[in-house]
Amino acid sequence: MGYRIGIDVGGTNTDAVIVDDNLNLVESIKTPTTTDVTTGIFNALSGVMEKSGIDKDKITYAMLGTTHCTNAIVERKRLCKVGIIRIGKPASAAISAMSDWPVDLKEAMSDNYFLVSGGHEFDGREISPLDEDEIRTVAKSLKGKVDTIAVTSVFSFVSSDHEKRVAQILREELGDIPISLSHEIGSLGLLERENATILNSALTDVAKTTALSFKEGLSREGVNNAKVYLCQNDGTLMSVDYAVKYPILTIACGPTNSIRGASFLSKKSDAIVLDVGGTTSDIGVIVNGFPRESSLAVTIGGARTNFRMPDLISIGLGGGTIIQEKDGQIQVGPQSVGYRITEEALVFGGKTLTATDIAVRLGIAQVGDPRKVSHIDKGFAKRAFDKMMLLVSDNIDKMKLSNEDATVILVGGGSILIGDKLDGVSEIIRPENFAVANALGSAIAQVSGQVELVYKLDTISREAALEETKKAAINEAIKAGADPSTIKIVEVEDVPLAYLPGNATRIRAKAAGDLASN
Repeated sequence: MGYRIGIDVGGTNTDAVIVDDNLNLVESIKTPTTTDVTTGIFNALSGVMEKSGIDKDKITYAMLGTTHCTNAIVERKRLCKVGIIRIGKPASAAISAMSDWPVDLKEAMSDNYFLVSGGHEFDGREISPLDEDEIRTVAKSLKGKVDTIAVTSVFSFVSSDHEKRVAQILREELGDIPISLSHEIGSLGLLERENATILNSALTDVAKTTALSFKEGLSREGVNNAKVYLCQNDGTLMSVDYAVKYPILTIACGPTNSIRGASFLSKKSDAIVLDVGGTTSDIGVIVNGFPRESSLAVTIGGARTNFRMPDLISIGLGGGTIIQEKDGQIQVGPQSVGYRITEEALVFGGKTLTATDIAVRLGIAQVGDPRKVSHIDKGFAKRAFDKMMLLVSDNIDKMKLSNEDATVILVGGGSILIGDKLDGVSEIIRPENFAVANALGSAIAQVSGQVELVYKLDTISREAALEETKKAAINEAIKAGADPSTIKIVEVEDVPLAYLPGNATRIRAKAAGDLASN
């Protein structure tokens, strides 16, 4: 019998679980998330191994869902110096790279921007030929000044030829430097795709350090036979090498782990998931067992991007949310005591009124010492609770695609705050082991690959285009670490592009499969 370790880093707690080969939960633990994140991961790993008493040689897989990359962007720390090359002169000269970025984020990663000749029109024709001598001159200018390079070409999702050739030249001139190509990362929209590509390049060292630290932590615990994976933001896994190449895909992996964990625990493949933590609540949607993807551009750290992200709403309600009364009005958050809840909440002997205290006063939650909140006026507690539930139900409504009442799966340690009824909800499911759904989501996850391609149906049939895209998605899943014999296509989207000639269509396919065996 082999075992898997799954770890997920949240804003308040870092959770760890061990599951067996049949995906049965063996042991779990919650530890406070630390400021440096890594220490909290080590504490959770050490704690769950000690509690389980399992033979360390029988741990065959270890999965990590982490906020390292998100934190690096938000804090403007540990980011690589990025060389930025945009292929599209003279067509795209009007707006330079990172023109709308916050100054501190721009300064943290680059002032090496080059606009070079090349790129394509929307129908695949060259704007101008690629000037290879110009690229070699740029490469010489970047030598020794940058850690990574981000390459973006105009309409590269129609033709990626120029991006690929630039990458070849850069490697000839600069050796094995990490290079991010925009057609592999973003979607329609030059500036948003370029932004995502630059951020991806900037995160290369963070991802590498995170993976190495995790491996070292496992080794320190005597776990030497485990194959290591990082969680990505569609609720699936990727190998360490794949994660180092596409670190931006780890952003928002925590909520998607919870969504996958909720689906696994409840045996529901279509529902709304409410994940209540110590600081915030995330609301997402399960579609066919996977998180629904957002169709909107997403701003990360002040930079607008268009790479794949889950469709989520985050609200300032968690176990540590501070409840106040100002001018006769009850105020729910958004401030929170976070991981200090066991020191600061009234039921634990603290002096701050939190959402947990309200739930305990009304008998909805059983934690801490209820006598310490018996002095709270019951009418006040009821009004505060109603306001909390209104916040939740209003945001659940925003995630619905119809006006019908929805099924909601409750997970996360803070879900003890939620009552038995919510407006617009037909069924509330509280699955067993709900508190560690996020870590479970990482432990039971599959490996996926996703591609998005544009075809002109004047030159290829729709059936052939669909087949080609599916094959490309399967290849991506294999590269990410999936067992080829288990891979299935789980999602296909075909969107006609009316503004492009040649009867153009954009096809997106996603494939998922089980982990490849050691």
